[in-house]
Amino acid sequence: MDISVAAAAAVHTLVERRQTAATAESLTGGLVAATIVEIPGVSAVYRGGLVVYATELKARLAGVPEGLLAERGPVDGDVAAALAEGARERCGADWGLATTGVAGPEPQDGKPVGLVFVAVAGPSGTRVRELKLDGNREAVRTESVTAVLQLLIDCLRDSPAPA
Repeated sequence: MDISVAAAAAVHTLVERRQTAATAESLTGGLVAATIVEIPGVSAVYRGGLVVYATELKARLAGVPEGLLAERGPVDGDVAAALAEGARERCGADWGLATTGVAGPEPQDGKPVGLVFVAVAGPSGTRVRELKLDGNREAVRTESVTAVLQLLIDCLRDSPAPA
């Protein structure tokens, strides 16, 4: 799915459901938020976001447990889950979206370029997807945004609509 199509589908579904979303981003550096806010009507559903590029900010701003970061590093599925949950809780949203990974050009802390974790936290729990992406830095970041938006769409489809 194209990045703008994914963003439009996610925003329109949130609007229909009268639910909100927030973001916590690492490797995408605000690209998820920037992509979402391109969609008309987004102000009804997007609460805001955190760009937590530095590892210590993942703990300080998004609430990722420091022990988890120390043990596994920032590129980890459980870290992605904690980022999504932190965005949801700290921004007061129904749904939290998160991205963490290695965009390149060099590996980071023994993790290969293209290893990305995206997560969505919602009313009925948190889902994480591990991605192994090819391409340059721009391609990895763009695919990461598309993947987290697609995960949100999947979660919205699978979750009962609020009463």
